[in-house]
Amino acid sequence: MTASPKSLLSLVAVSLLGATLLTAPQISLPAFAQGTITAIDPTKGFSTLVEHVMPSVVSVEVEFVAAAITEQAPDIENLPPQFREFFEQNPQFRDQFKDRGRRNGMAQGSGFVISADGYVVTNNHVVKDANTVKVRFQKGGEFKAKVIGTDPKTDLALLKIESDKSFDFVPITTDEAKVGDWVMAVGNPFGLGGTVTAGIVSARGRDIGSGPYDDYLQIDASINKGNSGGPTFNLEGEVVGVNTAIFSPSGGSVGIGFAIPASVVLDVVEDLKSEGKVTRGWLGVQIQPVTDELAESLGLSEVKGAIISDLTENSPALKAGLKQGDTILKANGQDIDDVKDLSKTVASVKPGASIAVEILRDGKPETIQVEIGTMPGEAPKMASVGDSKKPLSLTDLGLDVEQAEDGAGLRITKVNPDSEAAKRGLRAGDIILEVAGNPVTNPGDIAQSIEKVKGKRVLMLVRQGDTQRYLSLPRDQG
Repeated sequence: MTASPKSLLSLVAVSLLGATLLTAPQISLPAFAQGTITAIDPTKGFSTLVEHVMPSVVSVEVEFVAAAITEQAPDIENLPPQFREFFEQNPQFRDQFKDRGRRNGMAQGSGFVISADGYVVTNNHVVKDANTVKVRFQKGGEFKAKVIGTDPKTDLALLKIESDKSFDFVPITTDEAKVGDWVMAVGNPFGLGGTVTAGIVSARGRDIGSGPYDDYLQIDASINKGNSGGPTFNLEGEVVGVNTAIFSPSGGSVGIGFAIPASVVLDVVEDLKSEGKVTRGWLGVQIQPVTDELAESLGLSEVKGAIISDLTENSPALKAGLKQGDTILKANGQDIDDVKDLSKTVASVKPGASIAVEILRDGKPETIQVEIGTMPGEAPKMASVGDSKKPLSLTDLGLDVEQAEDGAGLRITKVNPDSEAAKRGLRAGDIILEVAGNPVTNPGDIAQSIEKVKGKRVLMLVRQGDTQRYLSLPRDQG
């Protein structure tokens, strides 16, 4: 069933920021300060588990200063198909994400203590741009807390309670939750105080379009506004996730919640605790997934890998000799089935380390050694540029083009709405940079390049706005 536009908007509005998967040294956390617990029988209720973990769960109260906070509209190209289609058809909703600002006031969320000396995990969006932060325990006790570090890419934050007191705490498990496992979510929904809900893990590895490292647990234990940053426990009282997002048509829980997995939390917390920030490996490429049509054009026997559509200036990839059009099939010994695999694999590599990247180039396999860099804080400039003049009608492709003003590529001036080009998302203003692997600088280059193609489809590199992507079109449409 296709979700309604209202549902899609609510998901994006509530889901906030993304997630990542790293493999830094894991933080060592001792067992429960208040003792251990044997896995309970869910048919007999969760009261024993609640009594055991509730002293470690806190309400996070935040005071904001006046600040203009600009949030970018969702990147349509990086959203799942159903969300991308919704925003393309309803651009007015996408624009609502622009220039939203938090004003002076209070906000509330949830968190949990992970060590006796008072380190607390919560969501980045709960404490972002906070002036003061306080944590309040269920059985009383309020303390000021300091923000040690935040990671917007995973929507995680680490706090430190400003007190010499010893606190009850809960461990973050190193065992991955499995689909069907019982879980219990605890938090501070709607500011009501400590609230408990129970359910199961409904799915793993969910990508909700919030970032390049999405890897959420989907749970059906109710999560509502104010639950953000609260823990999801297994039956042993261990944290298996951090409540972060919901899918909802109304803003309330409908049984589809998303939690950041414990493995992600452990790695991020370790970096935040030791350095106050998260350091990730960086390759410096713009990539896109391999589709059935692209696989045919590239000569791949399987639909897998990630195609390099652009490279960043002075990036590790560019220095190592990777090129546009290379299809990455394996990196650091890990199979790359899709773009998420590559993002996670590279992010997990320590900057300065050298890894083997296996690619397919011009139909032939190659292996290139790449020294991984440090991911920059801001989006770096891409190495490829090109931005109109004799028009050319390419009737078979459903396109009219003309030479770009700077001679770098051909600008599309018209697209037949019934053509395969239109179905693939091409539109007037896009720049065709390559056809069948050959740069095109004048209209005749397209026809010459197509004539050399032996297969039924032709591969094109197209720039749309600030991004580039490959697409495959039939040679003849009639």
